[in-house]
Amino acid sequence: MNPGLHYSDYLKLDELLDSQQLKSDLQHAHAHDEMLFIIIHQTYELWFKQLLYEVDSIIGILEKPTLNDDSPELQTIVHRLNRCNTILKLLVQQIEVMETMSPMDFLDFRDMLRPASGFQSIQYKIIEARLGLKFDQRHEKNHYVSQLREKEVNMIRHAESQKTLLEYLNDWLERMPFLKENDFWTGYRKLYLESLSEGEKEHAALFDTVFSDEYISKEPLYRSLSPAACRAGLFIMIYPGYPILQLPYRLLIALLEMDEQLSTWRYRHMHMVHRTIGTRVGTGGSSGRSYLQGTVDKHSIYREIAQLTSFLIERKKLPHLDRQMERRLGFASE
Repeated sequence: MNPGLHYSDYLKLDELLDSQQLKSDLQHAHAHDEMLFIIIHQTYELWFKQLLYEVDSIIGILEKPTLNDDSPELQTIVHRLNRCNTILKLLVQQIEVMETMSPMDFLDFRDMLRPASGFQSIQYKIIEARLGLKFDQRHEKNHYVSQLREKEVNMIRHAESQKTLLEYLNDWLERMPFLKENDFWTGYRKLYLESLSEGEKEHAALFDTVFSDEYISKEPLYRSLSPAACRAGLFIMIYPGYPILQLPYRLLIALLEMDEQLSTWRYRHMHMVHRTIGTRVGTGGSSGRSYLQGTVDKHSIYREIAQLTSFLIERKKLPHLDRQMERRLGFASE
């Protein structure tokens, strides 16, 4: 009789549970907390694999030539982004387990790890690249692949050569069928300028830089979202209550949440490292806490979406949409 599929065989538990090989045991200097250290990092890599799986599936939907803005596919994107954020929250919480290991516990086996380091995590670097972090935006960019094997460097270069989630987001926002005409934005700009306090007058020039097509060629700084994409993004944030804009709004908020969770993870990781090894260099040769502080400050992927909130005005002062536009957004009856 065929016994059927067994739980252990399906999950490859023999291989999985036999993959924790303590370096300290091999050197006859057993360090109790090395088991915890290995399992935590293996768990991180498994979750990184799931994150990549979800991000690639999201990109697969966004790269289609058309995407209905109230379709099940858009709902799927939002659902999977929220799943990614739940996983990222779990990764932040996992640091608390790591922090049950004292600095002295870590010193029992730390020198045995050289030159291995979490800095060599290929999957994490690929996740950042697929989400939209460009090589030129990386902290210490000339160092971040220095500890990798040639095959791993090629994997990252391949990921960096592909179109990113952020770039697909820009394309999607650009083709949103709202307000191609300038009348709305001329009126909105006037209302926005009237809302500024005396200390915010420089925002007038910033508004034009972000939203005006005339300024794109004059803008010296790197930007990921075009003026047209920024206008669509702001319109979504202004009127999220309209049916056709509810899913797009949730998508933008999910991306902001992702950036926040990634930043939180980097921040908590930085403080854990400082608590454990102080100002010493990492086992892989990085500057330890100093390097991690730089990634916290610099590796914000969706900062241009977050910036859009700078241009919101009070709900009661928003421009009134005409019946034709409200009909397109799904409220007005024929």
